[in-house]
This record gives sequence, C-alpha cells and structure tokens, in this order.
Amino acid sequence: MPELPEVTAYVEALERKIVGHTLKQARIRSPSLLKTYEPPISSIEGKHVRGIRRIGKRIVWQLDAEFFLVFHLMLAGRMRWKERGVKIPKKWGHAAFDFPDGAILLTEAGSKKRASLHLVEGEEALVHFERGGTEPLSADLDEFRAALIRENRTLKRALTDPRLFSGIGNAHSDEILLAARLSPVKRTHQLDDDEVERLRLATREGLLEWIERLRAEVGEGFPDKVTAFHPAMKVHGKFGEACPQCGAPIQRIVYAENEVNYCAACQTGGKLLRDRALSRILGEDWPRSLDELEEEDV
Repeated sequence: MPELPEVTAYVEALERKIVGHTLKQARIRSPSLLKTYEPPISSIEGKHVRGIRRIGKRIVWQLDAEFFLVFHLMLAGRMRWKERGVKIPKKWGHAAFDFPDGAILLTEAGSKKRASLHLVEGEEALVHFERGGTEPLSADLDEFRAALIRENRTLKRALTDPRLFSGIGNAHSDEILLAARLSPVKRTHQLDDDEVERLRLATREGLLEWIERLRAEVGEGFPDKVTAFHPAMKVHGKFGEACPQCGAPIQRIVYAENEVNYCAACQTGGKLLRDRALSRILGEDWPRSLDELEEEDV
C-alpha cells in the first residue's frame, strides 16, 4: 500500500501535471470504485484543478466550486499518466480522467477491488476522511509522545494506526523500527524518554529519506511503479537476507495479509518473536533465539 512517501510522490507529480488544467472528462469503468452518487461525477467535468493534497494515505484533488475528489488507493491501486483518451483496461482498470494533454489512469491489480473514490462538496466534507493521526513529519517531541502513548499498543500497531499517526503503514514502520533499534512488539507504555526520542527521530528521518529517494527517481516525470516495498529497503520484505546493520538474518511474523519484518540482533536482543500460527504447530520446538535457530540449521 502506498504510504506517506509514496503518496507524497503522487501528490507532487499530480501538481506538476494537472493543477491549473481543465478536467475534460471523468470516465468511471468500475462500479466498485465510486462510493458517492451526489453530486454526480459528471458535475466536475469542465472544472479546473486548483490543488492537490494528502489526507493520511488519501490523495485529494481540489476543483472549482469546492468540489473534491478523494482517492484511497488501498493495497494495489495505482495512478499513471497516459495519453488523453487512453483505453481503460478491462481487467485492472477503474477509471480515467482526461485533461487537455494527457490522462490520469487509475488501475488496481488483484482480484479484490478495494480502491475507493469519493466526490464531495466543501472543505467541511473532508473532515469525514481525517482519522485524527498526528503528522509525523511536523510533530515535536511532546506531540509525538502524546500520540504514541495515547493507548498502550505494540510499537508496530501504534505506528500504523491512522488514529495515532498519519500516513505510516506496514512497510515504513518496519524500516523505522529497525533504525530506532526497537522491538515491534514492545509496548508503548514501556518506552523510556530516550527511546521515545529515538523513535521520533527515526520516524522523521526515515520518511524524509524515502521522500527524497522517490523525488530523485521520479524527477520531473510521473511515478510509474509506486509501491510501499522498494529493493533498497533494509528490512521490509527482506526475510532471510542479512541485516545491513549487523549481518544477522532478517526475521518475520506473518499474520492475515500483513507481516512484521525485523532483525532479532538489532531489535529484540536476539530473541525470536513467536509467530502464532507456527507456534501452535511447533510448540516448544519453536526457537526462542537466533542461537537456537542457527543450531537447528547445522
């Protein structure tokens, strides 16, 4: 799922491509995409795009007459810059938005169509999409701490809860926790002052680093392969590979459609976290440390 750095890349590219231009036609192919019926989607045709903004992981287009298009790409939704009148693919295509010199094509890979689009009127309507999370790039230490300890959650869950922090998801939370050298399952109320500050700095620096990386990759173009996973990431999606900080193998916990990636040596004092599904099968044979895991491989 695109997270704060990836959504920022979209916002900046959309600002270059469509702000100040007229939306000639909005073509919706997928009935599951559009979640609102009033006003009708045809009411924005002929309107100028006045601005682009981010609300959490959502992308908002502001048009004339205080119309707002609110996109949530979810896991597999993507925006692409194509020629005007581009054909919407039957299998993956959701919609196309035609401008004088091109079109934004909205697609979503996979069988589960979760991406959404709302058309609303007035600034006050945008409040519905705000989850209340603190903006991690602008929060000072007191604001960050207040959000972090609002509930006694695991660090992984706290960072990815949109009610606590805005725009952080599964991938970047793994990277942040590795940089902060903190266990993903440590409880927020267990952190001392030094750990809170370390986590705040790792959050800010990690997100800014990825924003700059994506800016360098995209340049003046449009992001074609936006994803929350990137080969240059240090821990997310790197199960079994060597940790770039210490060389120990990256571990993971898989649950539902998510997974936690972590380095036991850097983050948990060498302790392996118990995967619930595997723990039920292996019982006491489940290794409790990196040393035990290495002994089993011999």
